[in-house]
Amino acid sequence: QVQVVESGGGLVQAGGSLRLSCTASGLTFDRHAMGWFRQAPGKEREGVSCIDWSGSTYYADSVKGRFTISRDNAKNILYLQMNSLRPEDTAMYYCAADSRLWYSCINFDGRNFGYWGQGTQVTVSS
Repeated sequence: QVQVVESGGGLVQAGGSLRLSCTASGLTFDRHAMGWFRQAPGKEREGVSCIDWSGSTYYADSVKGRFTISRDNAKNILYLQMNSLRPEDTAMYYCAADSRLWYSCINFDGRNFGYWGQGTQVTVSS
């Protein structure tokens, strides 16, 4: 059974930093693209960042240059380092694993991500 668990969310002032972590078990972690998504109240879910099995990355334009995704395959952990946070980054952040093996982050969206965590709340105050 696949389990995905996020941690690291919280309340931070604008300009601050947070690091989200995601542990995934029950799957061959290093063969799956992993992604971070977010959803703010009243808004659609947004794909924030993705890292594939080779380490290639994708970032949404809204977070480029501020967020960094990384993975530790030995520990089955995915990270999202978030710097220069803005109030508009406030959302529930979700970690997810692509259901397929060996796929890249091209055409990154949530449709092929079949394993999801419960989410961790990030709130950025102005």
